[in-house]
Amino acid sequence: MARRGNNIYRRKDGRWEGRFKPLGHGKYRSVYGKSYTETREKLIEAQKQVALPSQKCSLTVKELFGLWLAHIRYKVKESSYANYIMKLELHIYPAFGAMRFDGITTQHVNDFISEKLSCGRLGGGALSAKYVSDIVVLLKSAGKFAEREYGYSNPVKNIITPKARQKDLEIPPRHEQKILINWLIKNLNPRNLGILLCLYTGIRLGELCALKWADVNFYERVIRINKTVQRVKRFDGEKKTALVTTSPKSEKSSREIPVPDFLMTILYKCRQPADCFILGSTNRLVEPRLMQYHFKAALKKARLPSINFHATRHIFATNCLICGFDIKTLSEILGHATVELTLNRYVHSSKERKRECMDKLRLIS
Repeated sequence: MARRGNNIYRRKDGRWEGRFKPLGHGKYRSVYGKSYTETREKLIEAQKQVALPSQKCSLTVKELFGLWLAHIRYKVKESSYANYIMKLELHIYPAFGAMRFDGITTQHVNDFISEKLSCGRLGGGALSAKYVSDIVVLLKSAGKFAEREYGYSNPVKNIITPKARQKDLEIPPRHEQKILINWLIKNLNPRNLGILLCLYTGIRLGELCALKWADVNFYERVIRINKTVQRVKRFDGEKKTALVTTSPKSEKSSREIPVPDFLMTILYKCRQPADCFILGSTNRLVEPRLMQYHFKAALKKARLPSINFHATRHIFATNCLICGFDIKTLSEILGHATVELTLNRYVHSSKERKRECMDKLRLIS
């Protein structure tokens, strides 16, 4: 008989079977009854018994996070791990570290969220909703870990994270982009070449800093992206930062990007030995922050308004769509995991573009 209700079936032997998957388990469990109603009642009761673990977690929040950090240490990138520890030490430990995990209430977390959104820490400015949401997600991750690995009840399971308001990014108009590009070509050097690469390939700043001439295939006219550079905080002994080269942001970020003919010609004229970095023409890394400073200085010299370096990626994405790129192709060039990410974050319609589209309308006669 066809499926009815909440995963309940009539079996060939005449009995009814209800199936469910307990939280944290990969295998389904089943209950049986002589009728649909009896099986449904048994299924509801069985789900109640496993829905919330009854064992309370007597560990402090700091002790629980110690277990969680050890669990994920080699499952995440070094930069992510350092970021987690920074948020724990600055925000979560001062507020909850000494508390027993099973003593945390929704009110505790909501008060914490309100405080961070209003005054940040140590009387500083308010933190963004996105940043506070990331902090709360860490707390929820520890709760899921305790529930899944040890069967502890999870008091932060239903906490609602603050909704981050996505800022509208104003990309420079076309005439300002043209001024910048002409200035970069007129004043060509390794770092200005790097800015041009970002404007015409959409690569991330960290990917640019890791790019070597060996990654440029002049025969196939592509660049190969397979690493990124980040400065991360070290926590082994003295606290200090280190410039590290790691795999790109995600699996999709490892990619080959075709290079426009005019830009490939410029690259060919500027080429250096294979083991040299494109930004410095030596075997020494250029730090992303220094490249950001250089970009700000270049804009100032070109007499243009200041924008963030990451805007070059948005400029590239928007210009690609204006040129008629399909969204799937653009998403793969940008190295995004999903097409939705490309559409939601990297596609902007300028006033010029809106005017061009509106001018296509004609009076219906």
